[in-house]
Amino acid sequence: MEFNHRPVMLNEAVASLDIKPSGIYIDATAGGGGHSFEIARRLGEAEGKAPAGTFTPGRLICLDRDPDAVKAAGERLKAFENVTIININYSQIDEAAARAGIDKADGVLMDLGVSSFQLDETQRGFSYHSDAPLDMRMDKQGRSAADIVNGCDESEIADILYQYADEKYSRRIAAAIVSARQKARIETTRQLSDIVASAVPAAYRKSRHPARKTFQAIRMAVNEELYHLKAGLERAFELLKSGGRLSVITFHSIEDRVVKQYFASLCQGCTCPKDFPVCVCGNTPKGKLLYKKPLVPSKEEIESNNRSRSAKLRTIIKL
Repeated sequence: MEFNHRPVMLNEAVASLDIKPSGIYIDATAGGGGHSFEIARRLGEAEGKAPAGTFTPGRLICLDRDPDAVKAAGERLKAFENVTIININYSQIDEAAARAGIDKADGVLMDLGVSSFQLDETQRGFSYHSDAPLDMRMDKQGRSAADIVNGCDESEIADILYQYADEKYSRRIAAAIVSARQKARIETTRQLSDIVASAVPAAYRKSRHPARKTFQAIRMAVNEELYHLKAGLERAFELLKSGGRLSVITFHSIEDRVVKQYFASLCQGCTCPKDFPVCVCGNTPKGKLLYKKPLVPSKEEIESNNRSRSAKLRTIIKL
């Protein structure tokens, strides 16, 4: 099985980490190893430029919750002796670091969302473009998308669609799902896609694929993506050395908002009321942003890889 995944904003993401010759880096969402390969390659280049007798080899730790991704990354990165690959969720980055024998890192990269491989591998059930079992589990464990649409009550489904995708027709879609499952269990992506299409206005169907937000929301619920994102961000930042960098690529407004707000909280200093004559809270900034505004893909990248169009890269430096 070939894990094809085109790394989004490859050069920008790797450059944001400011690779050091003897640094320790973590690709927390390795996927097929695209970003990882470039990080490992630059570590090798950095080694060659270091003064003789002064170099301590750097290391790269690659994580992924998808066992298929771990196999693919292992194959792609097998030429690099300084790479360790671990099958684990990035929200457990502290545990992964301990298993790899490291206590601090110079940089962490997170490339969020679903990979091109997962979308294109029909039987994984991530895509509304083809008919497949309604699955969507990144780690192939736990409850599936079918379990959610057939097991949750109407209000729970509506909340999932609204909270995870800002779906304005969440209540109509949830009602249609419950009505349909009373006749027969919803088992496939095509069934769900057709149900959603039948529930929304015709104008909505013309402007975009009507099931896009529904599939995003259910996928995020299946994989508990926001929980893992919040936990992963906190643990990754804690793991950084002073001067270390955390770079995150997001693909939609829900997860980007979480990253933006967390980074803002780290950059905040005194929280005392403005009318206090002196600071009593003692808070000081823990980080600073590398870019005031997030980087976005170039026009050329979007043209060559349409799935990159909504990507945003944010980087914070630990003080």
